[in-house]
Amino acid sequence: MKGIILAGGLGTRLHPLTRITNKHLLPVYDKPMIFYPIEMLAKAGVDDIMVITGGSNSGDFLRLLGNGKQFGLKHLHYGYQEGEGGIADALKLCEDFVGDDKMIVALGDNIIERNIKQAAQEFKAQKKGAKIILKEVDNPGEYGIAEVTGTKITRIIEKPKNPKSNMAVIGIYFYPNDVFNIIKTLKPSGRGELEITDVNNAYLKRGLLTYNVLDGWWQDAGESKDALLETNVFVKEHGANKE
Repeated sequence: MKGIILAGGLGTRLHPLTRITNKHLLPVYDKPMIFYPIEMLAKAGVDDIMVITGGSNSGDFLRLLGNGKQFGLKHLHYGYQEGEGGIADALKLCEDFVGDDKMIVALGDNIIERNIKQAAQEFKAQKKGAKIILKEVDNPGEYGIAEVTGTKITRIIEKPKNPKSNMAVIGIYFYPNDVFNIIKTLKPSGRGELEITDVNNAYLKRGLLTYNVLDGWWQDAGESKDALLETNVFVKEHGANKE
């Protein structure tokens, strides 16, 4: 199984911190932010990872991460996304890298307290379709929200005005390699981006989307300056990617 970390974007919500560096290189307690998703994937048994970067600081990732040996990886690859076309657009760059394998896709600014080992093992055994990770949030209007009935997701809505659920789809996704065929059918949203919610809904319509609920805290560290501060405090007090 391959791993993909999406670490592009301009990080405008974190200006002026990100005027001279990529947000995923900012510190979260005692490590650069990008270390956390790499460690998360490595602990889930993934040792072949591609990092997608962008902007003028992409070379800094290579200087920082090298060939990935410090994380126990066999291979660490790099890709470059021009502009800000969205998560699904960045994922398109990984088609040749993934080949016939399955993949775990992680947003580079999403940090979790525990790990995704169980979800990864379940997805490995899953014969068809995709898997997503859900987590209860206090502000569901800010996220892609999954409505769940029993053990099944019935609908995913991006930033609903009147949310009927508080289960957010966090930035960790499990896809088979047919995801690239789905991405090729997408049209840009009103934001001009290829939305990952549209990808997940495509699997949902086929009845091929499973989910796990995350144990422990989760933080989108790049959401705002306050979120970055909170993530630093959480990691200091509780740790991250724990067994």
